Amino acid sequence: MSCILHIETSTDVCSVAVSDDSQVIYHDESHGDHKGASAERLGSMVDEAMSFTDSHAIPFDAVAVSGGPGSYTGLRIGVSMAKGICCGRDLKLISVPTLELLCVPVLLREELPDDALLCPMLDARRMEVYAAIYDRTLKSVRPISADVVDADTYRQWLNQRPVYFFGNGAAKCMPVINHPNAILLEGVEPLARWMQPLAERRLLNGLTEDVAYYEPFYLKDFVAKAPRDLLNMPAAKK
Repeated sequence: MSCILHIETSTDVCSVAVSDDSQVIYHDESHGDHKGASAERLGSMVDEAMSFTDSHAIPFDAVAVSGGPGSYTGLRIGVSMAKGICCGRDLKLISVPTLELLCVPVLLREELPDDALLCPMLDARRMEVYAAIYDRTLKSVRPISADVVDADTYRQWLNQRPVYFFGNGAAKCMPVINHPNAILLEGVEPLARWMQPLAERRLLNGLTEDVAYYEPFYLKDFVAKAPRDLLNMPAAKK
C-alpha cells in the first residue's frame, strides 16, 4: 500500500493526518478562534507529522490536499504547502474534492436509508453555500454549485427521497428549506483524517496532479475587500 500525508485547510479548521496501509496513524487539528487562525499553525502541524513518520522510518509516497471549494485563502495555503512538500521530497500530489470529503464521516458513522441523498454544504456568505448532491456511493446526482438557497433549491430531490444536509453552511439553510425529507446532521467537518479512503483510491487509479500547475477549485473568483478603516474615512474635500 502507501503512506500519504493529508492536509485540509478549506474552512477555519486546519488539520493534518498521515495514513499508512489504509490506516490513519497520526492526526492533528486546530480550531481557530478567528478566521485564518488555524491556517497559521499549518507549518508546525506539518512539521510534527513529518517528524513522526521520519522517526518511525516510514517513507511518504504522496501528499493529499483538500482541493476545494472552500475558503480562498485557506485553499491557497494548503495547496502551496502540499506542492512545496511534493517538490522537496519528489512525491505525488493528490487532490481530494472537499465536498466529497465532507461525506466520508457521514457514510462511516450514520445509518442511512438505501435511497438517501447527501448534500454537503460549505458556507459562502449570507444565504449562499457551496453544495453538491451525492448518492451513498458518492456518485454525483447534482454537480457542485454556488447556491443561493431558497425553498425551491433542492425541492425536486426532497420530494422524492430523504436528503441529509451537513457542513458549516447547512444549519442556516434548514429554516428556508423547510421540508419533511430534509435532515440536518450537525458537527460534520472536513478533516484530514477522513481523506484516506478518497486519497488512496485516487492514487491507486493514477489520478494525481501536475505539481507545477495544479490549482485548487475555488468555484468563485476571490473578491478583495477594502480595509474597514479605509471604508470609514471621510471623503476628501475639494
